[in-house]
Amino acid sequence: MTSDAPVGARPPAGKTFFGHPRALSTLFLTEMWERFSFYGMRAILVLYLTAAVADGGLGIGESSANAVYGTYNAMVYLMALPGGWVADRLIGARRSVLWGGVVIAAGHYVMAIPTGWSVFAGMTLIVLGTGLLKPNISTMVGDLYERDSPRRDAGFSIFYMGINLGAFIAPLITGFLGEKINWHLGFGAAAIGMTFGVIQYVAGRRNLGDAGARPADPLLGADRRRALTRVGVATAVVLVVLLALLLTGWFTVDTVVNLLTVVTVLVTVAYFARILTDREISDTERSRMKAYVWLFLFAASFWLIYDQAGSVLNIFAADRTDRNVGGFTFPASWLQSVNPILIIIGAPLAAWLWLKLGHRVSTPTKFAVGLVLNGLSFVLMAAAAQAAVGGDLVSPWWLVAVYAIQVAGELSLSPVGLSATTKLAPVKYASQMLGLWFLATAVGDAIGGQVARLADSWSQATYFLTFGLASVVLGLAAVMFTRQIRGLMAGIH
Repeated sequence: MTSDAPVGARPPAGKTFFGHPRALSTLFLTEMWERFSFYGMRAILVLYLTAAVADGGLGIGESSANAVYGTYNAMVYLMALPGGWVADRLIGARRSVLWGGVVIAAGHYVMAIPTGWSVFAGMTLIVLGTGLLKPNISTMVGDLYERDSPRRDAGFSIFYMGINLGAFIAPLITGFLGEKINWHLGFGAAAIGMTFGVIQYVAGRRNLGDAGARPADPLLGADRRRALTRVGVATAVVLVVLLALLLTGWFTVDTVVNLLTVVTVLVTVAYFARILTDREISDTERSRMKAYVWLFLFAASFWLIYDQAGSVLNIFAADRTDRNVGGFTFPASWLQSVNPILIIIGAPLAAWLWLKLGHRVSTPTKFAVGLVLNGLSFVLMAAAAQAAVGGDLVSPWWLVAVYAIQVAGELSLSPVGLSATTKLAPVKYASQMLGLWFLATAVGDAIGGQVARLADSWSQATYFLTFGLASVVLGLAAVMFTRQIRGLMAGIH
């Protein structure tokens, strides 16, 4: 049998976790608590940014707050690229996950400090820590199994349940504490969650065997010194740019957000240019990458709308939704728990459907379905916004219905996209393609944060209808060009 992990990377035999290696429980709980902290903070971030200073918030305008939110999400996914590199070339996945968890927890604790500057300093730490943890913990899950093990997919399914379990529970706790008591108390709850994750990760390290213990392709000697020098120079350049912005008076939230958006797009363009112009890849691989460019654009367009759940839709939930149940007004952020619980319910159904349909429905068609459903969710939001004109509060079931449509779209695109990424990858870039897939989310969120600025100047009905119809049209266009894209995929379904 062949393996993704080095010889000897299997965890020790002994007790199992639902019939899987015991180490899976350690990684499951680490990811669950990390997602608890991530989605818990994210659920109240925009609400905190836009809340009046008298109510304990920062009093930032909705336009800037939406852009900050989108850029923050983008940076989290963008940092998966250097985070994967650090693990592969310098310290290994296991230590990357550990230090990533420690830095994430520190970021949340900083955000719990009741001062104005703490939120941005904390977010910076969370971005850096998530870049180390997020891609590498998935790598370690893969290390627990032989490449062709029939239990491998089932193991990842259990692992992803941890993601959605953490995402479901988090807003219920941080939302209540943040909206009902104190915003920084909500951020503190996220910090405690990540602390639990780090503690149990350290306590369970004996279950991991050698999985992730060593870098997959370590840099040694002069190569290591050269790489670290380049990292140091890049860091110095970033600090110089930030200092220049500070000294010239341009160091504002909007300036930094705009700069990071441009960086995200440029990194993506450079990444694709590097692969497509590489003379070492075959013509067939280059053709498949051209097909992947289209899938990437579709995915970025999908996330542009989908990830506004925590920004524009969250603000709608707070300002335009009747959340009174039996005399208790539940926090707006509680509606952020709808998405993960629907994924937990819908993922097995989607897996069954795609297995049943087999190759009769191609990958581009599935992407098109995701785009159309995503667009229809915003068309429905336009109707909800129209119903709220004049200050009327609408039923929260509008948002539940919107999230249900979006989840159906996600299950049509996201897992399919992960699979397509591995199948279309040139051999030379196989280990880097997951980072490229994360870039689709980064680009979508970065541009989506800028687009969401329009929600503050346009009428909400116009905003939702415009981008909803745009997504539907793009999805229909994807259907029209399915044959051409399949041709570029050169035999990959």
